[in-house]
Amino acid sequence: MISNQVCSEHRTFLYPRRAHGDRIASMPTLRQLEYLIALADTLHFRRAAERVHATQPTLSEQLQALERRLGIQLVERSRSKVLFTAIGLEVVTIARRVLCDIRRIRDITGNNGYGLAGVIRLGLISSVGPYFLSRVVPELHAHYPHLKLYAREELPNELFSELGDGVHDVIIAPAPVSENGLKQTTIFDEPLYLTVPVNHGLAKRDIVRVKDLAKVEFLAPGPGHQLQQVVVDLAAEVGAKMRFDYEGTSLDTLREMMATGLGVSILPGLYVRAVIKNDSRFKIFDIRGLHLRRTIGMFWRNTKTGHEHLTRLAGIFRKTVASEFKGLPGWIAFITCTVAFSDPTLLDPNVVESTGA
Repeated sequence: MISNQVCSEHRTFLYPRRAHGDRIASMPTLRQLEYLIALADTLHFRRAAERVHATQPTLSEQLQALERRLGIQLVERSRSKVLFTAIGLEVVTIARRVLCDIRRIRDITGNNGYGLAGVIRLGLISSVGPYFLSRVVPELHAHYPHLKLYAREELPNELFSELGDGVHDVIIAPAPVSENGLKQTTIFDEPLYLTVPVNHGLAKRDIVRVKDLAKVEFLAPGPGHQLQQVVVDLAAEVGAKMRFDYEGTSLDTLREMMATGLGVSILPGLYVRAVIKNDSRFKIFDIRGLHLRRTIGMFWRNTKTGHEHLTRLAGIFRKTVASEFKGLPGWIAFITCTVAFSDPTLLDPNVVESTGA
């Protein structure tokens, strides 16, 4: 067996050429291609490993094994940066197509005749995911015991991009959107609440009206969060002030900044029910005369088979929201049909196809 030679000064791997038969027998694995794409997207070994839920040594070792199998260097490694060779970039492009085709094979064969089974890759926005899944998963498991849910949180724009690329099977995100090639259905209409610290002047009121918000300082999540635009638009409408110098990277961070007196904010109903209602530092208001809310929908590719199973999945989500999250002021859950789980032909009449703007 010929071992790799390494030039220690430049950390360059010299790969021996394999015989044709050996190279055919040593084709890349799908996992190695997934690791390669993650590194190409992040250009950072630790972040790439986190993305694919692997350890950094495992990812590094598998990429070196991939290079040995192909007999060519794909990545130039140094302590300061990661660079792809020209042929490495070409391999990444091909790897993306390969994984997309593999996912397409699973789309058209994975669930036929068995309802929902196997793994569903679900993408969610972070302001919904943790407060939604804990209630939905038990109900989902009761009806689909063979279904495994792989959930991943991303910003809205990234979710739609990754859905198109085949990273997710289904996503839950703000709706509606105009995206070619997607099916979408409403899950629920979520109220948005004015949240103020108890030592804030507004907390002394029993009711908050639009006129009361003039010159009030508002905090918002950072760029990419749909809620940021909601808060910015509201502040402009009512004459409030935005504090862009302090942006929350998460709802929990935003909550803690509000608690120190930096300002007030608008928070979504699921988070309010799960967290804010149990935090004595805050008071919530459904702004009189405004009734802020956002629509949350479920989206999937229109090329994906088994639409009836996915619409039943949406029905479970919708039913759970209606039963678990009622009781907050202004709450409206979209229950568009009574879901009969024994009827596999039942379709959600609100499923529509996006054709783009």
